[in-house]
Amino acid sequence: MTDALAGLPPLRDVLAAHDIFANKGFGQHFLLDLNVTRKIARLAGPLDACVTLEVGPGPGGLTRALLETGARVVAVEKDPRFLPLLADLAEAAPGRLTVVQADALRVDERALADAVEPGAPIRIVANLPYNVGTPLLIKWLTGPLRPQSMSLMFQKEVAQRVAAGVGTDAYGRLAVIAQAVAVAEVVMDLPARAFTPPPKVASAVVRLTPRTDRPADAELKALQAVTHEAFGQRRKMLKSSLKSLGGAELCERAGINPEARAETIDVAGFLALARATAA
Repeated sequence: MTDALAGLPPLRDVLAAHDIFANKGFGQHFLLDLNVTRKIARLAGPLDACVTLEVGPGPGGLTRALLETGARVVAVEKDPRFLPLLADLAEAAPGRLTVVQADALRVDERALADAVEPGAPIRIVANLPYNVGTPLLIKWLTGPLRPQSMSLMFQKEVAQRVAAGVGTDAYGRLAVIAQAVAVAEVVMDLPARAFTPPPKVASAVVRLTPRTDRPADAELKALQAVTHEAFGQRRKMLKSSLKSLGGAELCERAGINPEARAETIDVAGFLALARATAA
């Protein structure tokens, strides 16, 4: 950690000095405890040989922890109120923090990382705004970006849905898509009181590590269509819920029981159904 980073004032004091409060419209809940943010940074793995992408840094609690590890960080922040606070962090860590004011759903992450170091591996570490967490995850799972890992904080319910096992109440479309692309595990739980202001629900950090046998893009697109239909009518048998895609015939081609229901089919089974849609 540099002396400049260590000498920065507490985040609560910085927020008070700038008269900044959380914006409910942006789903903001600030994580100000540096002991917590440092643990998240450690759980993200080694950050010295990559570019770290952070979305929604807000006042910079997690950003500070990432910079303390020596990471080079690209922080994407939509709310202009935080730009002066993040500029102070950039000054305290010369050359290691790039702040981009933008909507994370629309940025080209690869281009942002290449501006720091062309072709550098990317790790994503973020306390995601509650209102865009799931859309961002789907973007990163199914789009062209290939991060080395993602360590993401969600509402606990969403985190459980990402890492859920087949046959559990939380198992659904999000689990299938996430686990077709990556190994997903919940690595940290956080109570609501850890945040300012406290949200109504607890949070959790999910770490996603890419699989070496990632489905081809066409297969992944078919998987999204199959899971949309199957879990959109999850109480129905697959022969009914997948009727628009072939129903019982599709199931038979995939070697799946057409009378089964979506929550009983594992990720491999859904990938078989996805491949069968093109057969």
